[in-house]
Amino acid sequence: MVEVVGSGLVYGGALVAALGIVGAAAPTLDTPMALAVIACGATAIVLGLALPAQSAVASLPRTRLDAWVPSWQFREVHSILVHSSPGRVFRAVKDVTAGEVRLFRTLTWIRNPRMPWSETPESILAVPARRPILDAALGSGFVLLEEDGDQEMVVGTFVGRGGAHVADAAAFAGAPGPGFAKAGMNFVLEDEGGGWTRLTTETRVQASAGRGRRRFAAYWRAIYPGSALIRRMWLRAIKARAEKGDSE
Repeated sequence: MVEVVGSGLVYGGALVAALGIVGAAAPTLDTPMALAVIACGATAIVLGLALPAQSAVASLPRTRLDAWVPSWQFREVHSILVHSSPGRVFRAVKDVTAGEVRLFRTLTWIRNPRMPWSETPESILAVPARRPILDAALGSGFVLLEEDGDQEMVVGTFVGRGGAHVADAAAFAGAPGPGFAKAGMNFVLEDEGGGWTRLTTETRVQASAGRGRRRFAAYWRAIYPGSALIRRMWLRAIKARAEKGDSE
């Protein structure tokens, strides 16, 4: 909830401030009024970025992610129903490419701008169109933490300035170090019967206390709308691939 409120303040404030700037340039609008609008927008942005992060703990373990990231300050969950078997959906989770996910490359480019001719190292924010997203992630800082048949897959990484290398699952289980955060993401498949599978993805971030957590909170509120959109489009692409396979 805090993520939604914080992001709403940030982007709502940015819109209000932009309207104030446009108004200040209009000869018919009172300048003090336009400056007051800009100040209100700027205040909303600051409040949104400064909202304290709330910690949460998984009370009843339900997924393998609960074992790897049992407590967190930042979280998002998205789900979709797929008319296909769990096994086929699980294969689609692994095989879906960046080019199949609408807006994926655009939104990740916004977070990691690069020129078409530049040699950018492959990462989750720079995935070639035909490359499976999870393959790129696991080759550039993420590690496979657990894979439970065709029921759940959990991956994780450390995030922070300059990135942090996670050698294996054992390294992920340790502390990420000052200034870094531990991020885990899963894909869970549940057989709903009648040929339907519910696919859910959850992301949790456990940030170190103090300044690092406050800095990550500001970053999370800024990227949250785009991050949520990417995950929704990602699930839709998995659904399309799995259902297309069933129709062939």
